[in-house]
Amino acid sequence: MRRLLSLALFAALFLNSAAHAQKDHNHKDKKPATNGKLFLWQDPGDIKSKNLFLGAGNGDKAQLPVKFDKEDMEAHSPKFDVTDAAGVKWKVKLGPEAQPEPVASRLLWAIGYFANDNYFTSDLQVEGLMRLQRGSEFQKNDHVKNVRLQIHQLGKKDGDWKWRDNPFKDSREFNGLRVMMALLRNWDLKDDNNAIYVAKDGTELYEVTDVGSTFGMAGRSYTDAMSKNNLTRYKKAKFIDKIKPDYVDFNFPTHAPLLFAVFAPTFFFHVRHNKWIGHHIPRADAKWVGGLLTQLTDDQIRDAFRAGGYTPQQIEDYLQVLKERIAELNKL
Repeated sequence: MRRLLSLALFAALFLNSAAHAQKDHNHKDKKPATNGKLFLWQDPGDIKSKNLFLGAGNGDKAQLPVKFDKEDMEAHSPKFDVTDAAGVKWKVKLGPEAQPEPVASRLLWAIGYFANDNYFTSDLQVEGLMRLQRGSEFQKNDHVKNVRLQIHQLGKKDGDWKWRDNPFKDSREFNGLRVMMALLRNWDLKDDNNAIYVAKDGTELYEVTDVGSTFGMAGRSYTDAMSKNNLTRYKKAKFIDKIKPDYVDFNFPTHAPLLFAVFAPTFFFHVRHNKWIGHHIPRADAKWVGGLLTQLTDDQIRDAFRAGGYTPQQIEDYLQVLKERIAELNKL
């Protein structure tokens, strides 16, 4: 039985590698059609002046009361839609991603990357809330606890963008985004977690829209409690794996457990195919990101975690780890 399982796993690895190789060959030298100006990053200006407690939305929050619209059954995290008193639509997310996502989005926004307007609240009353099919453990009558509310304000969504095939490939800004994914430990690097938004003037803004699988392990483990929002695992994980004269490899994303190849093969091979995102990043580009991050004050970083509802001790612990890793980038 064990031998048959090994042979099946080997065959799956071989076929998957061949399929990806053919896919990469078919997409070689192709770029998505674009119109107008394209931006992945913008000059953040005076980084020290940014308010990381309020974030990209400048503190805008849902106007209470909010009313339940429908449950969102897509993706992994439990979610549902609400409309606030001003008629604005918000996406409510429950579970282990609710705390780290506001923090990760604020750190990205602070250094010039585009981010959603989101915030964390420990308790939210929702009018007309039905019994949730997913996330019912966070629900008590018409209240839900520890939630993230999110709104998209960059423009109209015009599809997804791909990590392997995008207009910014090999640019300093794109490599910097790869470094930020390693720093935040955002291992859920699916293309449908990226979006292109078109502003009124035709400008196209490229964003990583889902950054909830952060501040935990460097890759998915058997449980969300280990993989996301886990300070102990985040502190323990090695940051930089290898430094060469021209490039740096990060210990990210790590392979999924081998059992995923049998019971969740799509995800297993997806992670394997995306391992390059944390590897062979030019040292100068990684150091450039470190130079941006080092402009953040300790209090700004504290404010980002405070916006995620972390305890004072957790905030200090996360601050210390981030400062050490930013220092590693600046030593490159």
